[in-house]
Amino acid sequence: MKTSFDDHEVAKFEAMAREWWDPNGKFKPLHKMNPVRLGYIIEQMTWHFNKDPKSLNALEGLSIVDVGCGGGLLCEPLTRLGAKVTGIDAAPTNIEVAGLHAKSSRLDIDYQNILAEDLAKSGQTYDVVLAMEIVEHVAQPPFFMETLRGLLKPNGIMIMSTLNRNTKSYLAAIVAAEQILRWLPKGTHDWNKFITPDELRDMAEIAGFEVKDRCGMVFNPIKNNWSLSHKDMSINYAISAINPSPDASSSKTTKSL
Repeated sequence: MKTSFDDHEVAKFEAMAREWWDPNGKFKPLHKMNPVRLGYIIEQMTWHFNKDPKSLNALEGLSIVDVGCGGGLLCEPLTRLGAKVTGIDAAPTNIEVAGLHAKSSRLDIDYQNILAEDLAKSGQTYDVVLAMEIVEHVAQPPFFMETLRGLLKPNGIMIMSTLNRNTKSYLAAIVAAEQILRWLPKGTHDWNKFITPDELRDMAEIAGFEVKDRCGMVFNPIKNNWSLSHKDMSINYAISAINPSPDASSSKTTKSL
């Protein structure tokens, strides 16, 4: 049976769900990375849809689904920029926490405890599909990729981030982050589920996407900050891809191909 649901992975995040909005809690590394990945998302969306990235309503008129939204760290700033945002997650407590935080922030976000494939079965489609730091936690990633395309409108854009699989990523994400620095609970990641940029590109293309950009997200331990790099995808990286429209040209490239 095809499914993206991995009960072991969902249980891990259920156990940490109450700490989503604590910048010094178990999701501290994600809070530090969030401005950089948000910047990449906004850059790719505004470029693709010919919008002004500096506008306070830069995403007005766009519908976005954040698959594996967690506590809503991306959903809230995207909503503030004018997008109509849906956040879905397989972990019920994540959705509970996200909903309460959005309510306290007076933000209208459609949070649903549902799997991506079940949402796709409803026929609902979006201008933008986000899948950030989730593909390494799902069962059957190729099926998950196909499902994401099913959620995307023709000529819509999909943005995904994950972890590369190599010795450097093992040392950084497993040994350093989990075992030495204790930034994350032990067992948060399974290095064997990490995916190389070429593997992810091939997976996306087999699913029918047209990959437009790949970009690394690099942590500088000396400056204690994150930055984007199109030269270094050795650990964290993101891709953007479009769902080619049968009746419209999809030849537009992003800034960084």
